[in-house]
Amino acid sequence: MSLILNIDTSIDKASVCLAENGSIIQLSVHENQKDHAAWLHPAIDELLKKNGFKPVELSAIAVSIGPGSYTGLRIGLATAKGLCFALKIPLITIVTLEMMAFSVKEEAIDLVCPLIDARRMEVFTATYDKFLKELMAPSSIIVDENSFADLLSNRQMLFCGNGIQKLKMIGNNPNATFSKTEADASHLSGLSYPMFLKKEFANLAYTEPFYIKEFFTPTQLK
Repeated sequence: MSLILNIDTSIDKASVCLAENGSIIQLSVHENQKDHAAWLHPAIDELLKKNGFKPVELSAIAVSIGPGSYTGLRIGLATAKGLCFALKIPLITIVTLEMMAFSVKEEAIDLVCPLIDARRMEVFTATYDKFLKELMAPSSIIVDENSFADLLSNRQMLFCGNGIQKLKMIGNNPNATFSKTEADASHLSGLSYPMFLKKEFANLAYTEPFYIKEFFTPTQLK
């Protein structure tokens, strides 16, 4: 048996999901992004107690590693690593864009392109086929009228995530469709269980958030 706690604090909403052998037991979601840190630990405690589990019964912890909110990524990863250290269980890290693609793969006809708002006209993005094979590695781009033009010229692409409005502003392409599905920690469970079986674990000591862009503090910018 594998009991995996899945944590996502990388995008707008924070969520935690408890899953057994890949099957979702319960999902808990928090919508106030500014309050993720205060919400996360009590939410995990409540999730376990409500379903009759103790922390020591967890087999692994999975967390969305980024890209996404700088603060959110640090909160989620710090929590996951702390619990893994204390419980002596493995850590599983999953790229947020892959989690988002997984959430809509059943809607896709051909390609899937998650978009995370990175302020102004910038987005974090990647491209996958409907089977989640990575075709374009995660990167940050400035959205303009030529974005994805080559792929959209002869392939259908399903866009998802909180960055889709920026693409919609540029214009409409008949090969572009947009999903309203919002990814959360329940979608991590579908990815974390196969990784657990394959023992695809992260290095607990050295794993860091996957920011894509370098993180700057106000002091560094002076």
